[in-house]
Amino acid sequence: MHPVTAAVTARIVERSRETRADYLARMEAARHAGPGRAKLSCANWAHAFAASPDGDKQRMRNPNAPNVAIVSAYNDMLSAHQPLERFPDIIKAAAEGVGATAQFAGGVPAMCDGVTQGRPGMELSLFSRDVIAMSTAVALTHDAFDAALMLGICDKIVPGLTIGALAFGHLPVIFVPGGPMTSGASNADKARVRALYAEGKATRDELLDMEMKSYHGPGTCTFYGTANSNQMMMEMMGLHLPGAAFVTPNTPLRDALTAQAPIRAIEIADGTNAYAPMSAVVDEKSIVNAIVGLLATGGSTNHTLHIVAMARAAGVIVDWTDFDELSRITPLMARVYPNGSEDVNAFHAAGGMAYVVRELLDAGLAHEDVVTVAGEGLRRYQQEPFLEDGKLVWRDGPTASLNPDILRPVNDPFMPEGGIRLLSGGLGRAVIKTSAVKDEHLIIEAPAIVFQDQDELLEAHKNGELNRDFVAVVRFQGPQANGMPELHSLTPVLGVLLDKGFKVALVTDGRMSGASGKVPAAIHVSPEAGLGGPLAYVKTGDLVRLNAHEGVLEILVDAAELAARPRAPRPPAGFGYGRELFGAMRRAAGPAEAGACTLFGDAA
Repeated sequence: MHPVTAAVTARIVERSRETRADYLARMEAARHAGPGRAKLSCANWAHAFAASPDGDKQRMRNPNAPNVAIVSAYNDMLSAHQPLERFPDIIKAAAEGVGATAQFAGGVPAMCDGVTQGRPGMELSLFSRDVIAMSTAVALTHDAFDAALMLGICDKIVPGLTIGALAFGHLPVIFVPGGPMTSGASNADKARVRALYAEGKATRDELLDMEMKSYHGPGTCTFYGTANSNQMMMEMMGLHLPGAAFVTPNTPLRDALTAQAPIRAIEIADGTNAYAPMSAVVDEKSIVNAIVGLLATGGSTNHTLHIVAMARAAGVIVDWTDFDELSRITPLMARVYPNGSEDVNAFHAAGGMAYVVRELLDAGLAHEDVVTVAGEGLRRYQQEPFLEDGKLVWRDGPTASLNPDILRPVNDPFMPEGGIRLLSGGLGRAVIKTSAVKDEHLIIEAPAIVFQDQDELLEAHKNGELNRDFVAVVRFQGPQANGMPELHSLTPVLGVLLDKGFKVALVTDGRMSGASGKVPAAIHVSPEAGLGGPLAYVKTGDLVRLNAHEGVLEILVDAAELAARPRAPRPPAGFGYGRELFGAMRRAAGPAEAGACTLFGDAA
């Protein structure tokens, strides 16, 4: 084991000692209580399967017969979740084949950041994670299940399902993904047309035509943003069947993996020799594995929020210092768009997660001795699924990358460090994704231009006011101010200015999404401006220094002068698009470094 990985893990274990012990005690108590259906009155239990087919009813009369919960984020608006429509029938048939039953226990909401980017609805996005967690709890609280399957893919959905399912961590839980859509238009062409549109050199019809060629069918968007980072993370945490992450939808192999999930969930249920509850799968080591996988593959900055919140749900306490120290010793093995030119299908074809897992384990950067839903520790995940005569089998994945332009070994990486660094200084603590940023852009000292929201910046660019060196400070975008929306709509504009030769950077208490690209962006700045953090005192013209190499985010203004300034007034919360319904969640939200979560009582 690499000494830094071991030291960070040991520190997390010690920091989490009390909260983890409390969580495990609650899960053990829930386990010994047994499934609630054995304790329900006849009337209660009859309600639970009144609409089931006769064969299922006969099996469910037996309180000892396995019953598997299905919790799904299906909707047919979102390409990633549309394939989930077929999954319950596949799962139910597979469960019946082994003498068990499966019930659709509940649905959870699934909104798409790709649809709401730059729109008011984006202010609901982060909090939808916590709504999903609560919806998962509602689905499972009927207490009629021996195991659970989580059907979800995209940005807030998988973290929300994880947080909710961990409240029932005495159950085995397997995540069942849908897979990425097949590759469409090249990412280079997509980026080119987006940049032309930002400059006014492409029409809206031309832009829409390119976007439709990129997002063209069922499945997850193929760039390596939060959705596909989720799938990497589920592999690294041992919550998928091995190799399930990046098999495309509506294929025989995908259907076979979906059918195997309930069978495996029953095999690892309580009372078996292979009992593997979620509370044992998600522990300090598997959380470290998730972080290391994120860093090695250049994954989404959103997971500096989500991994923290997910870990907290399991009684494990991590912070951005843990990410930073692991990043310094984890080499960047992958370049997948927006960190490279090719998509996640090309990453999968090059060796994908099986190769990443093998390399990280062989280098001692990840923990092998963990509980997984597949058994046999994380080493099992260096295998890939195949169909042989219609039967699902696993074989060892490649021992060498099949495309070194996309995937490289630990000893010959794209970068010696992972893609995420901690910044700290007079403006607070923030994270920056460095894996797609050229080295010459990782240090900038320039005057600030302060904006209260992203629309102000876009208007300034439209008016030709930004053709100079500057640091864009976009504030009052934190969780308590407005729900911490992604500001990905700024990427094309700032990228155009960078291409013109100007030195530009973004500093914000908002998010920049898994699609963070070539522009240096200090994001998730904490404490946020809405709570009186330093960003609330910055003025246009103040010199700001961002140095990603040294982990510095400073304002070059005398501290006494900064403190004597009046605080910029916090804009009123938005109304419309459902935002008025989320006021209580904004008030309850904890700081970004604690996961910006509304569920754990961390609000400042």
